[in-house]
Amino acid sequence: MNQYIGDAMRDSSESLPESFEDFRDEALRCGSDEVLVREWAPDSTAPIHTHPFDAEAVVVRGEMWLTQGAHARHLRQGGTFRLSAGVSHSERYGAEGATLWVARRQVTA
Repeated sequence: MNQYIGDAMRDSSESLPESFEDFRDEALRCGSDEVLVREWAPDSTAPIHTHPFDAEAVVVRGEMWLTQGAHARHLRQGGTFRLSAGVSHSERYGAEGATLWVARRQVTA
């Protein structure tokens, strides 16, 4: 399990990985296939969608709202989340946009 995501997701925290490289190395050690930096423009949205991969992410700048069904989570710097492949969700980013470090694990049928 990725120590930076932990076993409990959090909405915000002052505790971030020291660097993207630390996050990447830990994610790859824990079985992720790909680790990347995602930059989101101010006030952008991603309507309801799914991914063909499991994802674990940490917000390193800005804020976002992650909505699954009727439940929305407001995530700020240090906030983390996990999404399993195929889970419907939408995303909305704040006035400053956001930067996320995302670890992906491809799911095979």
